[in-house]
Amino acid sequence: MRIVAGDFGGRRLKSLAGDNTRPTTDKVKGAIFNMLGQYLAGGEVLDLFSGSGGLAIEAVSRGADHAVCVDRSFPAVKIIRENIAVTKQPEKFTVLKMDAK
Repeated sequence: MRIVAGDFGGRRLKSLAGDNTRPTTDKVKGAIFNMLGQYLAGGEVLDLFSGSGGLAIEAVSRGADHAVCVDRSFPAVKIIRENIAVTKQPEKFTVLKMDAK
């Protein structure tokens, strides 16, 4: 899995082991953000059930000012933090370990 485009484009992201989560594919991320791109600049993003944080990181890479990642799983939160470190801009992210329901 990787960051598709933007400031962090091409960087690899880790995903959770096993089949309890299904990371959004690069193709789907590209399609989502090609549609939403014009709305991201200067925006805030909330990534519920964040998993690896890939959607939030992609959003910031493409111009969002800040993203909040929410997941209840400790292993997921650990992976999200590791993936955020790849951006070298951790101040643009908030990670919350809690249930999003």
